[in-house]
Amino acid sequence: MLKNILLIIEYCGKNYAGWQRQLNGISVQEKIENAIQELTGQKININGSGRTDAKVNALGQCANFKIDCSIPPSNFGMALNSILPEDIRVIESLEADMDFHARYSATGKYYRYTILNRRMPSAIYKHTTCHIKQPLDVDKMIRASSYFIGEHDFCGFMSAGSNIKKTVRTIYSLDITQDGSLIYIDIKGNGFLYNMVRIIAGTLAEVGKGSIPVDEVGAILLSCDRSRCGPTLKASGLCLMEVYYD
Repeated sequence: MLKNILLIIEYCGKNYAGWQRQLNGISVQEKIENAIQELTGQKININGSGRTDAKVNALGQCANFKIDCSIPPSNFGMALNSILPEDIRVIESLEADMDFHARYSATGKYYRYTILNRRMPSAIYKHTTCHIKQPLDVDKMIRASSYFIGEHDFCGFMSAGSNIKKTVRTIYSLDITQDGSLIYIDIKGNGFLYNMVRIIAGTLAEVGKGSIPVDEVGAILLSCDRSRCGPTLKASGLCLMEVYYD
């Protein structure tokens, strides 16, 4: 009987050209599809909740695929983990409704951007943070973060190369916390444009450096002018934490 399997996946993006299968490098999707084929003998295309770029990490990426095989849905995760490389892990596998689609059924996502803010870089956190050696004023960053909450046109916070026409998105929350030299930017919304989280993080970092005044952030957002925003911070600091479904 045909079943719809949902996978919740954790991966370190360091060795991959992103989530989506592509010609210029090994992707996480390709590794999982190959593992499914090795396990079941069936060539399957899986649907991810969305793309993550090269070197971006995930704790809660979601994907689904439909298959007719004897493996119980709850056992797929353990079986795939016996084949997958150690930097990709299926955290949970379960049966979903037949009309469920990991991308089109999603109602929101939660990303975390992590900055290592100290003079020296880290050996341990190298692949999960963005190192900024200049001291950041976290209080200013927190004040500036309020401008992003709500529904806005984020076209200025989108990198070139995207063909998306509708650029209005809603940010439900944006929280900034600090734990020693680590600064966490937690952002939840109904959807995100290409590199949007990394550009928001880069803009907030410029506020923390004092390069962008707090009270200019609202005007920068309204301007829809990419040149007024901060830089696109490194992919290694970004992690897809969770995908939301009704």
